[in-house]
Amino acid sequence: MSMNILIAGATGSTGHYLVREIVELGHIPTALVRESSDTSGLPNGLNLRHGDLTDLQPDVCDGMDAVVFAAGSGGSTGPEMTDKVDRDGAKRLVDLAGESGVARFVMLSSIGADQSNPEGKLAHYLKAKHDADEHLKASGLTYAILRPVALSDEPRSEDVVLGDDVDKSAEASRADVAHLLAEAAVTGRFDGMALNMQSA
Repeated sequence: MSMNILIAGATGSTGHYLVREIVELGHIPTALVRESSDTSGLPNGLNLRHGDLTDLQPDVCDGMDAVVFAAGSGGSTGPEMTDKVDRDGAKRLVDLAGESGVARFVMLSSIGADQSNPEGKLAHYLKAKHDADEHLKASGLTYAILRPVALSDEPRSEDVVLGDDVDKSAEASRADVAHLLAEAAVTGRFDGMALNMQSA
């Protein structure tokens, strides 16, 4: 039976791959998009649901079996937008998914987001991701959290590395990340797990 899967971040670089992966697995993706979003890169006929992560409506997750958060404020925005999208938007979407009875929530996070007090130039971003991840863990929802290393545009690889053996200086292809996010949403293979990830 096909699952209805809401994707936040479907118009992003990883989101484009994710939409196609879910279709290939025989399920029905719905892209959560802003009115101003460029949807030209999405497949024709894709279900769209309008919503802004900074101001989500209560019914945004209604009718969904799973939700994947693959959105981000982007590297060119400041700390305020990082907080609004990567932290508060993600947390709000988690809450609304719970209220709508969504069966599973999959979070695209980042390597280093397991730290409660991260340091370095990405500290603010990683703290926002950490807070969102912890909120999901505490939500009562069935969840999976994927924490890839630096993203690349390389094609799908033959294998990936998950967990403690990940080289934090390595790369993860967006295609590999999308494949794992789709698998997590559909199969439940990673339920209850927060995993570092790299392409092999």
